[in-house]
Amino acid sequence: MSIAMPNSEAAIWSRALHPDQGDLSPEAARSILRIHLSATDHSRLNELAAKAAEGTLTEAEERELDSYRNVGRLLELMKSKARRSLPRDGTVS
Repeated sequence: MSIAMPNSEAAIWSRALHPDQGDLSPEAARSILRIHLSATDHSRLNELAAKAAEGTLTEAEERELDSYRNVGRLLELMKSKARRSLPRDGTVS
């Protein structure tokens, strides 16, 4: 189990966004849930993840992968808040 540092980027974003609070309007929540990586970015992320698993990332690729991870964490926090803001019937659109 990994413990987040109290002032890591993820911890700071979590404190700023309060992902456990469902206080967005339904329209805002639905808009957030429609945010996704582009096909090109998704492909690049998969490529970098494969290289990481092989242990062949360059320093520049490691920084690039970290950027994708940071964006992913932020999207996870935003989408968590969005899901909590919508009715429990699963309606997204």
